[in-house]
Amino acid sequence: MRVTIGDVAREAGVSKTTVSRVINTRSEVDGATAARVRDVIGRLGYVPSSGAVGLARGSSRTVGMLVPSLTWSWIAEVLQGVVDTVEAAGYGLLLYTCNRGTESVERFAEQVSARAFDGLLVVEPENTLDTIAAMHRGGLPVVLIDDRGRHPAFPSVVTTNHAGAASAARHLQESGRTRPLVVTGPEHFPCVRDRLRGFAEVLPEHHVEPGDFSERSGRVAVERHLAAGTRFDSVFAHNDLSAAGALRALRAAGRSVPEDIAVIGFDDLPMARHTEPPLTTVRQPARLLGETAARLLLGHLGGTPAPDEPVVLPTELVVRRSAP
Repeated sequence: MRVTIGDVAREAGVSKTTVSRVINTRSEVDGATAARVRDVIGRLGYVPSSGAVGLARGSSRTVGMLVPSLTWSWIAEVLQGVVDTVEAAGYGLLLYTCNRGTESVERFAEQVSARAFDGLLVVEPENTLDTIAAMHRGGLPVVLIDDRGRHPAFPSVVTTNHAGAASAARHLQESGRTRPLVVTGPEHFPCVRDRLRGFAEVLPEHHVEPGDFSERSGRVAVERHLAAGTRFDSVFAHNDLSAAGALRALRAAGRSVPEDIAVIGFDDLPMARHTEPPLTTVRQPARLLGETAARLLLGHLGGTPAPDEPVVLPTELVVRRSAP
């Protein structure tokens, strides 16, 4: 069984805080007590955890990150940006998901109460923004990595969903495409509404098919409209997975891309370069979102005030063969 800081404290007849102070070579502990604690550490073979080392310093040197699920297609890119940044600064990362809904949130709140980490990065799980805001008001440093177009009363890093969708529409318009089919994400997401508005400002006449950001939703949308005889010369999918599904359905139906129908996605995941044909898409700077949010949080922990307004990272249209 692993020896804990509590085992050392009981054997030495001191508190866990005293043990932590000895580990951190703090001067508040008298020499005889410090010697006794070190002797117990040696006899028991205790290896201090990062939490024990941080207890006396008032810092765990650890950042928490809360995400809805690791199955979201762009979360891996965001997470890599966070990991690269916090590890370079000598911090650890504790990752929490909300796969179990309320149960997950309750367990996460226990970790906040236990001060398991110094600050929190969030890709907001549904219906948790009020809880996170309350944690921030209670003193927990928080930075939101925002894919939904919300601007809460704490620091956030956002991207330009409206402008990104408008750039996709302009590209289709300039290449002579006038009858687009738009496959959306979940309609209650503000980012989806932003993308719809941005696209409609440039190409107001278009078909809309609700989707859920899955490959299947893009495939089914195209199959449904082909079967119904809908006339469309292009597809704008609200993420790359849906766009990949659209490409698959078009290929199965014998339609040529881009000669018959052009396809544009959103995100620019690594997979976008490897679809057939390679996917034109709106690049959402996922890894840079993670890096920027982590730098903001670490700066705040180091005493640099975070900006009051959201930090905005622009999208960029990346042109490949699916919509040249």
